[in-house]
Amino acid sequence: MREREGEAAAVTGDATPSLDLVFELLSNSRRRYALYYLNDRPDGVATVENLAENVIALERTIDGDEGDTAEPITVADSAAGQTGVRTELQHIHLPKLEDAGILEHDQRSETVRYWSQPSLEEWLEHAHHKEIK
Repeated sequence: MREREGEAAAVTGDATPSLDLVFELLSNSRRRYALYYLNDRPDGVATVENLAENVIALERTIDGDEGDTAEPITVADSAAGQTGVRTELQHIHLPKLEDAGILEHDQRSETVRYWSQPSLEEWLEHAHHKEIK
């Protein structure tokens, strides 16, 4: 796990993250979508590629549910967009979740292992219920 000066202390398996940290982690839709997917995995493990594909699929599903009759056009609709989502996950969202002790990102094997965190999952379930009907 990475540590950075001035950032919140990482959450260990036994520690409960602060409410501020939980809400900060859930404040970004791509982080939420990644956590929805990882939380549903029986072993909590996924490749970065698979995680990106599922984030994109959720974005398309949610964008399509907004009642707009036109086909939604998102950044993820092209190969470059898919690469952009993957890059954003690898360089922004996964490091933030890793720094918080929520998951482990092995950059060499390009896999992610989610560490169950009950207090985060409680709010994640609320968000999932409200966001995905």
